[in-house]
Amino acid sequence: MIPLDDKLFGATLEQWLLAIAALLGGWLLKTLSWWFLKRMTHFAQKTDSEVDDIILHAVRIPVGWLCFFLGLWGALTILPLPSKPVDVDRFVFQFMKSATIFVGFWMFVRLVNGFGLAIERGARERSPGTAGFVPVARKTVIVIMWMIAVLMALQNLGYSVTSLLAGIGLGGMALALAAKDTLANMFGSLVIFIDRSFVVGDWVKVGGIEGIVEEVTLRVTRVRTFERTQITIPNSDLTTKPIENFTRMEKRRIKFSINVPYETPSEKVEEAVSRIRALLDANEYLGKELQQVYLSELGAASLSISVLCFTKTSDADEFMRIRHEVLLGVKREFETLGIQFALPLGTPPLK
Repeated sequence: MIPLDDKLFGATLEQWLLAIAALLGGWLLKTLSWWFLKRMTHFAQKTDSEVDDIILHAVRIPVGWLCFFLGLWGALTILPLPSKPVDVDRFVFQFMKSATIFVGFWMFVRLVNGFGLAIERGARERSPGTAGFVPVARKTVIVIMWMIAVLMALQNLGYSVTSLLAGIGLGGMALALAAKDTLANMFGSLVIFIDRSFVVGDWVKVGGIEGIVEEVTLRVTRVRTFERTQITIPNSDLTTKPIENFTRMEKRRIKFSINVPYETPSEKVEEAVSRIRALLDANEYLGKELQQVYLSELGAASLSISVLCFTKTSDADEFMRIRHEVLLGVKREFETLGIQFALPLGTPPLK
């Protein structure tokens, strides 16, 4: 039988047994905590509130690892770690402290992510367009939290965070120049979130790109064009280019010109103008505040009647239906009056 006071690698058998017991105890505690929190999760799923589900799902795994680290810390505390020529005891203590901080931040990040996803789901039901910006805010907060965790861990390991930040400030110009596009895109996403120039689902035009906004990330905005192609726009471009948001139009404009031959009698032209005005006035889907129907030009080969009006709706499908009714109504009036439409120069006459 081996005496308990005999030493192995600088520790007695009793210390080794206690350290192993502490390590196994930590592992057992981790397993029990996972099992208990999993059971609690099943009960929480039966409640109406989503808060308890999010909290239990977020803390379950990190709490288990905290229990294991507690046992590991206890085991390392029991064992006489050498302090010379290298202070292993101090290094292990600082390392375990940093690992505990990381696990704590990991748990907090999981909570933020869980609540962020819940907010995103709610936003998709209440305001689908706004929901596209929730992931941007969620990811930004998570990145900031991990940066804080790294700085705190380095501080606990004995590094001077103040000196590190000063060194980054003095020697990080090259890094900043290399990452300036990435930083500009992240700033662009922040500007989009604050200004709310558009939301996911809006019909926009940026420069020569026109389509429906599908996704907004920290770096880019993705737009689905009407040709069904997807265009990726760097967010930095959205801070320097004008953004035309068609979805936010209060009304839509109908504007067109009608060319009639010069041989059309003036009385018929006047009658045509009057009938078009009456047609617009009778349409309940058109606004009455601004309607213009005038003989606008004596062209090289024909007379030109300009028509301008606005729909009460901004919906694209509804707009096309109303425009169809107006154009078809004008054609019928011209057929009733016996007025022909002028053909472009060089077009052979219809037979």
